[in-house]
Amino acid sequence: MKTKDELGREFDERPWGNFTVLDDEMFDHKVKRIIVAPGKRLSYQQHAKRAEHWFVVGGTATVVLDGVEHEIRPGGSIDIAIGQAHRCENRGTSPVVLIEVQHGTYFGEDDIVRLEDDFGRAN
Repeated sequence: MKTKDELGREFDERPWGNFTVLDDEMFDHKVKRIIVAPGKRLSYQQHAKRAEHWFVVGGTATVVLDGVEHEIRPGGSIDIAIGQAHRCENRGTSPVVLIEVQHGTYFGEDDIVRLEDDFGRAN
C-alpha cells in the first residue's frame, strides 16, 4: 500500500519487503531504496521502458539476470538493460538493502511484466 514516510517520500510495503522513492523529480530517471526481507525475493520481471542499476549497500543479494545468478555484496552493483529478465533474492538472515537507479522514458509500476512471482502476481 502506497504511503509516505516521515520525510514525505513515497513508501510502499510489498510482500517481499518495501521501497522508498528517494528522487523522482526528473523526466529521465528515478531513484529508490529497496529493502528485501530475509528469505524473500522480488518477482522475476522485465521492463519495456527503463533500465536499472542496482547498488547493494547492505546484505548479500542473489540477483538472477536472464537466468544467470550473480552474488552481489555491499559495494557491488549490477546493470539491468531494458527488456532483461531479472530478480533480487535474499538468501541471508539480514535485510538486503539496495539503491536502484532507473533510467528511461517511463517509471510507472505498470511497466512491470512479471514472469514468475512467489505471491501470485505473475502476468
